[in-house]
Amino acid sequence: MNPAAFSEAYEKRDGLATVAIERWQDNEHQLTFDHVADEQPVALVYNGISYAVMMATPCQLEAFALGFSLSEGLISDPSELYDTDILHTEDGYEVQLTIANQRMAELRERRRNLAGRTGCGLCGTESLQQAIRPLTPVVGTALPEPSAVEQAISQLLGNQPLQQKTGALHGAAWCNLSGDIKLACEDIGRHNALDKLVGTLFLKHTYLPNGFALISSRASYEMVQKACSAGISTLVAVSAPTALAVRLAAQANLNLIGFARPGRFIIYNRSDQAHGIHR
Repeated sequence: MNPAAFSEAYEKRDGLATVAIERWQDNEHQLTFDHVADEQPVALVYNGISYAVMMATPCQLEAFALGFSLSEGLISDPSELYDTDILHTEDGYEVQLTIANQRMAELRERRRNLAGRTGCGLCGTESLQQAIRPLTPVVGTALPEPSAVEQAISQLLGNQPLQQKTGALHGAAWCNLSGDIKLACEDIGRHNALDKLVGTLFLKHTYLPNGFALISSRASYEMVQKACSAGISTLVAVSAPTALAVRLAAQANLNLIGFARPGRFIIYNRSDQAHGIHR
């Protein structure tokens, strides 16, 4: 039997949807309900001009828009974002942002670079030199203690209520130097989750030297880029980094830890080694 035949229940709230399902387990068949992650198109519109449409979990969208704007270099400071308005339509969500005129002029130039291109892997770039944006080096800090990394890992799932219910979302968390998670964001996209965290850190005026970021995914170059754009000095990932991420972390003075699991992790770059930082 199709689940829709016994119920058309479909509830969406705060990034979560409830759907009717058929469960088959231990040779038993049951008609019941399940929680699934909500996935919606989210259009980011700057001063009336659409810039990007992302598939995202529709919660914490104000933080997402601010974090995306900062990490993508569309603004250099939160003060350049004047207003944010979120509209829910039949087709998804539209986040209307008002940014400084100078930043808007630069954004228009980016959009001109996008025009007429097909099959591009890195849209808006004209050469290999433009493919990877230069990173602003972060302030070097000592690595967190191993006990702090383990403490943060042990708390991550407990700070991901949507992941607990759906099993489909990435997490990005801000941890203090003792490893206690103070902020956590979730999204179906790992980049989106980190953008939401970056936005939340700035909205809450968080003092960044007092902590580190933990992500539930691999550490690709984009994740390193986003962390550096926010001024985050230490990025801890539960999975692997890429070679480019390690190279960029070294260039940007970022502490980079991968394969962070209970009782073990791998240090891929440490700023204290190069800059004489001691506890």
